[in-house]
Amino acid sequence: MADPSDSELARVLEASAYLRSQLGDVDPEIGIILGTGLGDLAKNIDVSKTVEYGDVPHFPLSTVESHHGRLILGNLEDRMVLAMQGRFHLYEGYSAKEVTMPVRVMRELGLETLLISNAAGGMNPLYRRGDLMLITDHINLQGANPLIGANIDRWGPRFPDMSAPYNGELRALARKSALDRAIKLQEGVYVSVTGPCLETRAEYRFLRGIGADAVGMSTVPEVIAAVHMGMRVAAISVITDECFPDALEPVNIEDIFAAAASAEPSLTAIMKDVVRNC
Repeated sequence: MADPSDSELARVLEASAYLRSQLGDVDPEIGIILGTGLGDLAKNIDVSKTVEYGDVPHFPLSTVESHHGRLILGNLEDRMVLAMQGRFHLYEGYSAKEVTMPVRVMRELGLETLLISNAAGGMNPLYRRGDLMLITDHINLQGANPLIGANIDRWGPRFPDMSAPYNGELRALARKSALDRAIKLQEGVYVSVTGPCLETRAEYRFLRGIGADAVGMSTVPEVIAAVHMGMRVAAISVITDECFPDALEPVNIEDIFAAAASAEPSLTAIMKDVVRNC
């Protein structure tokens, strides 16, 4: 019987080889996952090349509203970046390995740093809609892990250490940027669930009780894969709604987009500073 890890590695290497043929001699240094709240950052990239996800062998396709489906290679703050304009989620029906395939490909292309943004519900009573939260740690409640199955030693160890998945130096740069720019930057623990429905009052109480400050439906699989491969990672959440069980109000996707848009200039400024100085 064929080793399933062989086919996973083969898919990633084929996708990497295709992208290398498209990117030419340019070697991107930093990967960026342009989640909710980072749309403006793409406008700041001096684009050299765009590649549609559908053109990359074995790549998943974005199915979520507001998530474009393309890779952007270009110059940002005098650094060459490779940005994902649109990410993947378990709730779309993808496996954890499929969700994290782009991260594997980035590392195969030589990238060592990964910056991530996402939208999240704020459960810490000090948080308000439109705040930014620098992720200090996470809790994985998705019931899935991209490392399940045969380990691919080329990528990392069977049992990777996860005591500090979010790089301290990158977090310090984000913190300094926020301070210099007088941007309010919360810091806290992100818990990842599958979605796509939002949580009940009881679930918010439970998640807050186990130590989470914000809840979302992404990021953790990508971080696990990146850390497994030795990448430096930083992630920032846009707090798009206030998830306080005793004062919970219904929320819709339009409200979430509006909150993300209000925080976009601040998040873009911090990410640009991190890119320039990391």
